[in-house]
Amino acid sequence: MVQKRITTIIIAFITVIFGGTIGYTIIEGWPFNEALYMTIITVSTVGFQEVRPLSITGRIFTIILILSGIMIIAAGANFIFSSIIHGTFRDVFRRQGMEKKLAKIENHFIICGLGTIGEDIIKEFIRVGKPFVLIEMQKEVAEKMEKDHPDMLYVIGNATDDEVLKRAGIDKAKGVIAVLRHDADNLYICLSARSLNPKLRIISRAIESESIDKLRRAGADYVFSPERIGGVSLAAAALRPTVTSFLDTILKGEHLNLLLDEVTVRRNSAVAGKTLKDADITKNIGIIILAIKSATIDKLTFNPSSDTVIKPDDTLISFGAPEQMTQLKKICS
Repeated sequence: MVQKRITTIIIAFITVIFGGTIGYTIIEGWPFNEALYMTIITVSTVGFQEVRPLSITGRIFTIILILSGIMIIAAGANFIFSSIIHGTFRDVFRRQGMEKKLAKIENHFIICGLGTIGEDIIKEFIRVGKPFVLIEMQKEVAEKMEKDHPDMLYVIGNATDDEVLKRAGIDKAKGVIAVLRHDADNLYICLSARSLNPKLRIISRAIESESIDKLRRAGADYVFSPERIGGVSLAAAALRPTVTSFLDTILKGEHLNLLLDEVTVRRNSAVAGKTLKDADITKNIGIIILAIKSATIDKLTFNPSSDTVIKPDDTLISFGAPEQMTQLKKICS
């Protein structure tokens, strides 16, 4: 749209210059260089003296040229100023609106870094409808991502800076995902995030295998190495292709209207303190409880028996349809 308007104004200006030059050549019989000079000073309305005395027809023609020049200049000026003013104010209002949303957001994840992995993480968060804030150093990179996802919240700055983390709402955040390109930066984020909010769940990327233990000591709850994960995934695809395909389908939410999710049991919920048999979750809701993560000990019970007691703050790893998952979250809250 913008390019089309610019092209139209340029073509109109060239047409007037060409038409004026030809007009003076025909009407007044002037040579080309004098006709061109007269056309330019007339269209630009600079007010220089006429090259030669004009005939009545020449003066009428000059009036038309002056009006044409004024209209083209006015159109060009209007376009330039409107682009500047509207663009500036639009950016200001958009930024103010984003700052208000950043001030209100809570229980969100802060994603540090928008590389290939960061972009995939954002797309997954958007797909499942979970709140997040992106921290990115390069404004143009974040704005490019924003074009595809207009409701995305982001902060421009260095994620290793405590003030930038605070602007992203780290005090009210649920977790941090550090996926910067250097392990030293991710380690610094882990240290800062843990000191600013001890309750955070911190997930970090490790470029070098030697950095995994360091990142854990720095406060990361989970550290992933793309190289290691890639190797394991490739081996699984070769040895257990059907299982791998099934898990990919479930985790990516493709083709099936089913979710693999985790739900935390609140202390005053309807199922807290009951056995799986008494809660009868599978029968009442139709959802499958694959495993239970104990809140008191670091233990994950797979395929729990019917006499397993559901304790407060336990996490139920469940598999079912979205509406079933919603029902489970209600009775566990």
